[in-house]
Amino acid sequence: MSGQRLPVVVGYGGINGAGRASAHHAFARMVYPALSAEKQRRTLAALARLMGLDDGAGNEQYILDHTLIRRIEKHHFDVDAVRWNQRFPTQSNGQPVSFDIARKHLPDVIPVDWVVEPTSVTHVNVQIRGQQDFLLPTHREFEIKAAGQLPTGFDPGTLYASRNHPRGLQMTVFAASDALGSMGLEWDAIARHVAADEISTYAGSAMGQLDSAGAGGMLKARYMGQRVTSKYCPLSLAEMPADFINAYVLGSLGATGANLGACASFLYNLRQGIDDIRSGRARVVFVGSSEAPVNPEVMEGYGAMGALASDRELRRLDGLDERQAPDHRRACRPFAENCGFTIAESAQMVVLFDDALAVELGATVFGAATDVFVNADGYKKSISGPGVGNYITMAKAAAAARAIVGERALRSGGMVQAHGTGTPQNRTSESAILSRTAQAFGIQSWPVAAIKCYLGHSLGSASGDQVTATLGTWHHGLIPGIATIERFADDVRQDHLALSIAHREVDPQQMAYAIVNSKGFGGNNASATLLSPAVTQRMLQARYSRSQWLAWERANETVRARQQDYDDAMVAGTCSPVYRFDYGVLHDDDVQITDRQVLLGDRAVSLALTSPFEDMRID
Repeated sequence: MSGQRLPVVVGYGGINGAGRASAHHAFARMVYPALSAEKQRRTLAALARLMGLDDGAGNEQYILDHTLIRRIEKHHFDVDAVRWNQRFPTQSNGQPVSFDIARKHLPDVIPVDWVVEPTSVTHVNVQIRGQQDFLLPTHREFEIKAAGQLPTGFDPGTLYASRNHPRGLQMTVFAASDALGSMGLEWDAIARHVAADEISTYAGSAMGQLDSAGAGGMLKARYMGQRVTSKYCPLSLAEMPADFINAYVLGSLGATGANLGACASFLYNLRQGIDDIRSGRARVVFVGSSEAPVNPEVMEGYGAMGALASDRELRRLDGLDERQAPDHRRACRPFAENCGFTIAESAQMVVLFDDALAVELGATVFGAATDVFVNADGYKKSISGPGVGNYITMAKAAAAARAIVGERALRSGGMVQAHGTGTPQNRTSESAILSRTAQAFGIQSWPVAAIKCYLGHSLGSASGDQVTATLGTWHHGLIPGIATIERFADDVRQDHLALSIAHREVDPQQMAYAIVNSKGFGGNNASATLLSPAVTQRMLQARYSRSQWLAWERANETVRARQQDYDDAMVAGTCSPVYRFDYGVLHDDDVQITDRQVLLGDRAVSLALTSPFEDMRID
């Protein structure tokens, strides 16, 4: 086979505010009004199962109301009464502050201003002269009340033995299992076709695991008078999603890790996976991200930056008074008059094969991921402000698409999945970048989607949401409109772009490519070039013989049937996530090493390496 291996998308899965990613269910929820009645029924049935409801059609309005962006629900936290500690300084004013307390609650080190006298075997009296600061437990109203949340009633931790895992890792297990099921291929059969070190996993979390079961619990435990457990620290690490996938879902022995680039992290990891396949280092790659930031501590941080859409600012935009509640469904308004982004939770996974393996196993071709370009902004005044690096990544991604599909398809057969956060700075900077890129490449009307208007901004998983939504566009022939706005802002540059509030129908056979754009704090810009299933199949037919292609078509019939079986089982609720705890663990006695290979049970890793620097030999 001449030329580089093509990274083909053969599976995808995940969970976000729109539901389950596989079988394009989450995408279908976003474009629900544009679907046929039959497809709407299937979408409702899939969501009903996730939400613990018996019937989809009979609960249509409830399901629609309790998905996507909405007011934060109390199982996350009560936005009307967030717990916090008020600093409470006291002064004795000549008379001591006196109180009784159980001996077991006394601090190990008695402050110098305290006089402690026993009152019983178990209690003492404390008298404090001078000043003493206390922290008084109380509540306050939270200023930000909207978020993109998983469908109401869906709790990933109840689907397997989660053992107090942080929410982001629970979502990881579900997303990785969903991606496995979406392939329609048995994982053990796939693993037998490749060497043990030809499987890579790149997945992480931009923020780490910051809820009470992870770093959040570790950092606040002592301040809350609680004990730090042995799980807090290790489970909080940002690369832990990859570790969980390897250890409990795949049993992978290949390359692993997490590339972090703030809100562009998913694309950073996709870049690693593409490079592994194009270079031949891996034949199978799992790429993903999981983010669970809907908690008051994380949102307080972004809110302090003025980055999140608050109720006060939403009221200002809509001319409401303090007594009127804003429309939380419309909290995120990309490319319109807006006031900040809306935080969200999501876990997304895609599976890449090299083209030879995809053809050999009859894998379904959902598209191809050929390039991810990453560039920084250079010198910056504000670490969180936009910069010029995104001009480079977008131009490179468009040039890469042109090199593969040609000028004509570049100009008429593509689309852009915009970062589209819903902030004033993003709407002006990104629209200018997209418009000027389109102009430079002779594109007259570049379709632009901005799906954060439905899902919110899931930080490191955001571009994963965009990638799986792009697969949905190619399947359903619909480009989601920016439905949460009434008009585009006057300072949004629209020339050479096709921004739309309404959903738009397209012919999937005429779609050639998509560019997924992502921008992260600190100047982390990434743009990915994806190829449509129609183009990918034509490329594969050009590389393989007619007999090989017919063999793929025959094998794919079985794969598609198994994909349908998986989706049916998920809708019926008879399929559980893959979670293999203490399963197939290898020990020292299972390893045999020679100077030619490493044997790990029945799997081998070759040591027949050659020098890549033959022209620099010194022996």
